[in-house]
Amino acid sequence: MTPQLQQAIKLLALSNLEVEAFIGESLEANPLLDLGGEPASLAQDGDVPDPPRQTTLEGSAVDRLISEGRGDQDRPLDIDTAALDRDRDTGEWSADLRLGGGDERPGLEDRHHGEATLVEHLEAQVGSAAADPRIAGIARYLIGQLDEAGYLPVTLLDMAEELGVARADVEQALAVVQSLDPTGVGARSLSECIALQAREADRHDPAMARLIDNLDLLARGDLARLKRICAVDDEDFADMLSELRGYDPKPGLRFGGEPSGAVTPDILIMPRSDGGWDVAINQASLPRLIVNRSYYVELKGSCADKGSRAWLSEKLADANWLIKALDQRQKTILKVASELVKQQEGFFRSGISQLKPLTLRTVAEAIGMHESTVSRVTSNKYLSSPRGTHELKFFFTSGVSAASGEGASAEAVKAAIRQLIDAEDSKAILSDDALVDLLKDKGFELARRTVAKYREAIGLGSSVQRRRQKAIAALR
Repeated sequence: MTPQLQQAIKLLALSNLEVEAFIGESLEANPLLDLGGEPASLAQDGDVPDPPRQTTLEGSAVDRLISEGRGDQDRPLDIDTAALDRDRDTGEWSADLRLGGGDERPGLEDRHHGEATLVEHLEAQVGSAAADPRIAGIARYLIGQLDEAGYLPVTLLDMAEELGVARADVEQALAVVQSLDPTGVGARSLSECIALQAREADRHDPAMARLIDNLDLLARGDLARLKRICAVDDEDFADMLSELRGYDPKPGLRFGGEPSGAVTPDILIMPRSDGGWDVAINQASLPRLIVNRSYYVELKGSCADKGSRAWLSEKLADANWLIKALDQRQKTILKVASELVKQQEGFFRSGISQLKPLTLRTVAEAIGMHESTVSRVTSNKYLSSPRGTHELKFFFTSGVSAASGEGASAEAVKAAIRQLIDAEDSKAILSDDALVDLLKDKGFELARRTVAKYREAIGLGSSVQRRRQKAIAALR
C-alpha cells in the first residue's frame, strides 16, 4: 500500500481530537495548507497545474481499499475520553433520519470539569514528602500506575525490575505515596486501603486489625464469627463497624479522570421537530483546511529551477489529498453513525431497555462496507445525544433471546436486573429463580445461571448476600 492509503486508513480510526493534532502537524509541514472555511478547489484555478498523482478519493483506489477494509497492519490508538462536553454545532455533514421518538431527555452528566486529577493532586505533594530525589522519581512513577480508585495494580517486584532499581527503593517510594492525601491511595488491596485510613485516624488497634483482615466475613454477613475473631463485646463491635463505614474504599474517585484537553464528542445526535433525528459530525472539534492560493501563486513565481517546481507541485498534491481524505473520512463516519441510529432507534426513543443486540457485520452489510472499516470508524469515537454521551462501541452488544423473537441486548438485560433488585423489598429479597420469572414477564428468556452471571457482572451480590447487607444497613 502507498503511504497515502495507509494514512487514509489510519485517519478512520482516529478521534476528532487526534485528527486535530494530525492537522496541526500537517500545517507545520506544508506551507500551502491553512485554516479556513470551505476547502478550496485548486482545479478551478488556471494557474494551478494538475497534481502529478491521484488526489481524488471518491472512486479511486484509496476509496475502494478503505471500503474493503484493507490495511491490517494499522491499529487504532487507545486514548482517554473522560470529561466529554456536548456541542450542538450541526456541522457540515448531517443526515435526516425520520425515526420515531424524539422526546426530550436529560443531557450530559457532569464530568469533573476543571478539577485536578488524582495524578496531578498526588504529584504536587511528592516534593515535600520525599527528601531523596531518586525516591521521589520512583514515587512519581508509581503514581502514574495507580488506577482511578487509587489502587496500585502492579507488584513491587515488577516495578523494581522495570525500573532497574532495588525492591527496597520501590518499597520506600510506595511508603511515600501511601503517606499522601487522600489517605488510602497506593494500597494494593481493600484491606490495606482501609488499614491506612485506620492508622491515620489512630484506630488501628489489634481488634480493628483483625476486623480489617477479615472483610470477607463482613461481606458475607457472618457477624457472629467476625465478632468472635475480634474478641470484643457487642458495643465495641458496633463502634468498630461504625468506624469502618466512615472509611473510603476508593479514595481516588474523589478526583477527576485523566486530563482530557477539552474533549468533545465526535458525532452529534439531535431530535427533530418532526420526530426524526439529525446526525452530524461535530465540526467544533475538527479544524477545516484550505489551500492558501495566494501563497501558492507567490511561491510559484519564485520557483526558477525544476527542483523547486517539483517540490511545490508535491506540496500542492499533498494538500489536495489531505483535504479530500478528511472529507471522505467525515462521509464514512456519518454513514456508519446514521446506520447505528437506525439500528438502535429503540434506545434513542426509550432508553437502554430497548438497546438491541448488534454486530459490526450487521452494520457493515447494511451500508455496503467491510467489517474492518466499521470497526475502525467506531474506535475512539463518541456520540452525544439527548440520552447522554456514549462510545460508538457501546451500541454493539451481545444478545439474549426475548419473547419478541428479535433478541435483547445484554446491556438491556443488566439494566432490567438492576432495576428489579433496586426495587426489591428488604423483607422479600429476590432469588435468581425469582428474577428469572420476573424477567420472563418483561420478555427476556434467560436461564438462572445466565441471570446470575449478569447479576455478578454488574456487581450485585446473591440474595443471601443482599439480605445480610440490608440487615447490616438496618443496624446503622
